[in-house]
Amino acid sequence: MASLLSFHLLKLTSPIKASSSSTVTTTTTQSPPQSLEQKFGRKGIKFTENGDMSSVELTVRNGSSLNLRIPDGLITSYRPKVYWKDDGYEEVLHTVNNGGLVKGGLGLVLNNESKLGINGSPWSASEWVVKDTDSDSFDAVQVELSCTNGDNSLDITYIISLYPLSMATAVVVQNNGKKPVKLKSAILSHLKFKTQKGSAIQGLRGCSYCAHPPLSSGFSIMSPSEAMMSESTGWFGSSEENKGSWKVEDDMYIMLRSKISRVYAAPPEERLKRIYNTAPSKFETIDRGSKLGFRVIRMGYEDFYLGSPGSFSEKYGTDYFICTGPASTLVPVDLNPGEEWRGAQVIEHDNL
Repeated sequence: MASLLSFHLLKLTSPIKASSSSTVTTTTTQSPPQSLEQKFGRKGIKFTENGDMSSVELTVRNGSSLNLRIPDGLITSYRPKVYWKDDGYEEVLHTVNNGGLVKGGLGLVLNNESKLGINGSPWSASEWVVKDTDSDSFDAVQVELSCTNGDNSLDITYIISLYPLSMATAVVVQNNGKKPVKLKSAILSHLKFKTQKGSAIQGLRGCSYCAHPPLSSGFSIMSPSEAMMSESTGWFGSSEENKGSWKVEDDMYIMLRSKISRVYAAPPEERLKRIYNTAPSKFETIDRGSKLGFRVIRMGYEDFYLGSPGSFSEKYGTDYFICTGPASTLVPVDLNPGEEWRGAQVIEHDNL
C-alpha cells in the first residue's frame, strides 16, 4: 500500500497591525476557508462538494476508479479496468437509489458493544472527515478518513486505497480511554452479478459455517431480519439452515442463486482451543454472465459474511448481487486501553 504522508494544515495568517503617530488601529486578516479540493486534492484524487454531501473520485493510470462519499464513508462505485479495449471497465458494486437515498456499495460497520445508547443500540462509527490523502504518481492513490466517538476514547481511521488491479479498505481503531471495549465490525460489499443462475464463489470448502444475519448498517440493501427470512415462506429461518446450527462446507463451488445468510468462521467454542482451523483468508467470485472473477481477501477479521438475496433481488432492480466481506460478528474484538486493532479487505482481480 502507498505510504501515508503526514499532512500539515496551513496556519492562519498572523494579525496585521498598522500604526501612526496619531491613532493606533489593529486589523485581523484571516485566510478564507479552503475547500477539500484545495486542501487534499492531488493527482488522481478529485473532491466534489455539494452542500452537506461531499465525495471524492480516485483514479489511477489505467483508468480504474472508485467514488467515495465523505460523510458516511460509503463507496458507491468501483470500476476497474478488466478488458484491454479502451472502454474495458466494469462496475463491481451494486447500489440502489430510492428517492435519493443510496444503499448498497461498500461500507464499514464498526460498533462499540460496550457502550449502548438511550435506545439500546451500540455506538457506531458514522460521521467521517478527511484526514489525509496520498498518491504515488498514478499507480496508487489513497484517502484517509477519521472519526471519534463522543468522549474521544476511540480514535478510528478508515483508509481507502486504489491500485490498477485492486482496491483496499482498512480500519485502525485506537483505544485512548481508561476502560476496555468490545467491538463488532464488518466491511460489507454489495457485489454485482450479470445473472442470478451464474453467480457463485469458490475457496470456502472445508470451512465451518452457520446461518447468521449481517451486522445492521444504514447502507445495507437488506436488513438483518430480511436477510434471515426464508425465501419460500417469507418467515424467519428455513428448513435448510437454522441460526446457530453449524455445518461444514462440502462444495467446491457455492452457488448463490438461492437465498442464504451465513457466517463462515471457526465456531466460538473452537477458538478456546490452543489450535483450531480458521476461515480461509480469501475466496473468489464467479460470474458466468460477465466471465469475470474477483478475489475477496480478509485481514485482521476472523469471519467471512456471505449473503445472497435469491428471489428477493427482484425488488432491487434487474442486476443480481450478493453482500459479503470480512467480519468480526460472532466474537467481539477485545481492545484494552492503549491497544490498537486493525482490519482490512482487499478486492483484486487478474482478468486482464
